[in-house]
Amino acid sequence: MKARAFAPAKVNLTLHVTGQRPDGYHLLESLVVFADVGDVLFAELGTDRDTPCLRVQGPMAEGVPTDARNLVLRAAQTMDASARFTLDKHLPAAAGIGGGSSDAAAAMRLLSDLSGARIPSDRGLSLGADVPVCLLARAATMCGIGERVTAVDGLPPLPAVLVNPRVSVSTPDVFRTLTSKSNPKMDTVPEGAALQDLAAWLETQRNDLEAAALHVQPVIGHVLKALDGALLARMSGSGATCFGIYPDLGAAKSAAARISEAYPAWWVTPTTLR
Repeated sequence: MKARAFAPAKVNLTLHVTGQRPDGYHLLESLVVFADVGDVLFAELGTDRDTPCLRVQGPMAEGVPTDARNLVLRAAQTMDASARFTLDKHLPAAAGIGGGSSDAAAAMRLLSDLSGARIPSDRGLSLGADVPVCLLARAATMCGIGERVTAVDGLPPLPAVLVNPRVSVSTPDVFRTLTSKSNPKMDTVPEGAALQDLAAWLETQRNDLEAAALHVQPVIGHVLKALDGALLARMSGSGATCFGIYPDLGAAKSAAARISEAYPAWWVTPTTLR
């Protein structure tokens, strides 16, 4: 039996770095939403003797590992389940939108549905800080080192454009460049706010990694400038993908077309964030 799961792009609308534990892990507070664009993962159960295997195809397949470095196969190992996976890759790698983490979460959902294998009690945290929130795959806050995930209701759909300048950003490099690792916490999310009001609230919050990522990859500044006309333009995660929130989907599509024409080498897509 072959099954399919969607692995949506994750977008950090906010990302506050509030401290660092003695073991080196950073403490975060983030409001996370998910796009209607993403990767697609297919799985077919193998026998008990099979080793999980992965084939990668699609427009972003180049350079994606198909060995134990890939979080899909690591997810299968944590669940002690065997399957043959095919990953249709549409999201850029090392881009701050949780591509690998969302793929891992999709693998967990597929294996649980196909074989009844139990999802790990840490909800995939051992694979990466973003995996538990990607397992939920809906608007949520994530706190601590990613282990505390709380669903958020009442957010409006957010017409948006995602832009990546086709450069990868090393998350460890960004954290090493971060000047302050103990910053103010995120304010309470205004559930039920209209689009314009939510954008205004987001403007008062931060992505504490943005300045550090700009130092590592200055092209991020050009991406943010290209998102002119947005109600809010900000970097997601540790970069280099940035998002712009627009008044409606028509404005988002127009902005995406304009940016694509000006920067044909960039990855640009209009979407709705939820």
